[in-house]
Amino acid sequence: MTKDYRDITRDISAYMAEMRKLTPDAMQGFSAMAKAATADGVLYKKTKELIALAIGVTQRCDGCIGFHAKALKGLGATREEIAEVMAMCVYMGGGPALMYAADALRAWDQFSEE
Repeated sequence: MTKDYRDITRDISAYMAEMRKLTPDAMQGFSAMAKAATADGVLYKKTKELIALAIGVTQRCDGCIGFHAKALKGLGATREEIAEVMAMCVYMGGGPALMYAADALRAWDQFSEE
């Protein structure tokens, strides 16, 4: 079964909207934290998104992979940059990380088709 990360992120986004309706304070807090954590600082936003993608891979989070691959496409990341970060994931996480690293490359490719 091939995962479609565009569908995964659309589906999660719909339920995140429901979460915002049901728990607005908590979701507003999460959004503020995400905005602050990903802002340009000593590290650029693209670097931070590469780190987030790597964490998503090693935590085996399809939604994280989708959202961060999409963000990286928008930030101008290259397929080669994604591949190098995925190599680090495999180095640190072994075989299970390789399975999700391949999916992260697939996600980047899917968002590149748009």
